[in-house]
Amino acid sequence: MYLLVIILTKEGILEDVLSVLIELGITDASILDSQALGRVLAYKVPIFAGLRFGMEGGRTYSKTILALVEDREADRKIARLLKDVEIDLDKPGTGLIATIKVESLIGRLGEVEI
Repeated sequence: MYLLVIILTKEGILEDVLSVLIELGITDASILDSQALGRVLAYKVPIFAGLRFGMEGGRTYSKTILALVEDREADRKIARLLKDVEIDLDKPGTGLIATIKVESLIGRLGEVEI
């Protein structure tokens, strides 16, 4: 089992990413609102205010998607399908995907009722 982590920094691609996940059968995922550590430090912690230099115009928020998957190649499949809709994660400022091997898992998620 693997933990799939997708961090989206480009606005407007969340729906396309979710469509790709559904297409691959990945339906049990969590979507989190997130921020880069540097931005939080620069704007929320006064001692690090000097970090603001060079951050003008950057994205403040991002979306992080977490899902447990069985397929080790899920990240590559997602990236390939996203390229089909002209979303290239290799372009700076778009996002990233990581797949992390899960060594242990305790608990069980329940089905979400819609």
